[in-house]
Amino acid sequence: MKLKALLSVLVGSLLMFAVQAQDMSEEDIKSRIEPVGSVHVAGAKADTGAAAGPRSGEDIYNASCFACHASGVLNAPKLHNAADWAPRLEKGFDEVLSNALNGIGSMPPRGTCGDCSDDDIKAAIDYMIEGI
Repeated sequence: MKLKALLSVLVGSLLMFAVQAQDMSEEDIKSRIEPVGSVHVAGAKADTGAAAGPRSGEDIYNASCFACHASGVLNAPKLHNAADWAPRLEKGFDEVLSNALNGIGSMPPRGTCGDCSDDDIKAAIDYMIEGI
């Protein structure tokens, strides 16, 4: 009998909650879950998410590529090293670019430059093979 009473109270509570949830408009729900404030750290620069302008291949390399391509980590071809790049370039620049964009071996797609455009990746490769 106690179980039946407890179950009735539980079902009644759920029904009241469901009815109340249906009475709330979409705007009411949005207003209930919107942030109540924001955090500002004094002296910190606001991140607007806007690009600072075009980046050079060298800038992209220094920001995203050097970690692997400076030392040849996991067989990455090293910067300005003809012996490392020659076998890759034999297949053509388009193949090298495609591998950089889509990933190959241990290199993920676009390396570690998640915000790089196709042209940015091309510029970084051009910089890495410069003078070869």
